[in-house]
Amino acid sequence: MNRNRPKYKQIIDAAVVVIAQNGYHQAQVSKIAKQAGVADGTIYLYFKNKEDILISLFYEKMGYFVEQIEDEIKETMSAAEKLLVMIRKHFQILASDANLAIVTQLELRQSNLELRERINDVLRDYLKIVDTIILEGKESGEFLSNLDVRLTRQMIFGTIDETATTWIMNNQKYSLPELAESVHQLLLGGCGSKI
Repeated sequence: MNRNRPKYKQIIDAAVVVIAQNGYHQAQVSKIAKQAGVADGTIYLYFKNKEDILISLFYEKMGYFVEQIEDEIKETMSAAEKLLVMIRKHFQILASDANLAIVTQLELRQSNLELRERINDVLRDYLKIVDTIILEGKESGEFLSNLDVRLTRQMIFGTIDETATTWIMNNQKYSLPELAESVHQLLLGGCGSKI
């Protein structure tokens, strides 16, 4: 119920900035409150603790990723085209918000096991898109019919994820969206596509 309120969004956006600049472990709730322009106590009207802020942040931002990708691939297009749209959109979203890129690619990986499990739950909707593209590609004959969906999903997600992480680790010195075509071609080859 609090998710649609402006202060909730303010706190989420502030958390992205504070966590990116300070690291998750050094990102105190008081710093997030200050960045959001709210009193420290206001944070606790919306979130239980700092972990809840991180999970909520990831939930909101990953939900945005999924929404954007689904909007673009709902048009009739081949599985190969959908894969390109997904890669391109993923890279564009990260490239448009350096702080979000740092949080999603670096800071989320440093969390404890329980937190990582909750993050994996949030990733499910994104991974369902990948699975749908793979299954469509198998059914249409664009991809090899004997592809293992789970393994192929890991290959696709892992390649996209590692490409984005390397871009962050290299201080974003080059254009991430410009890599979409090359990553797409590499993944299509792995799927056995002739396109």
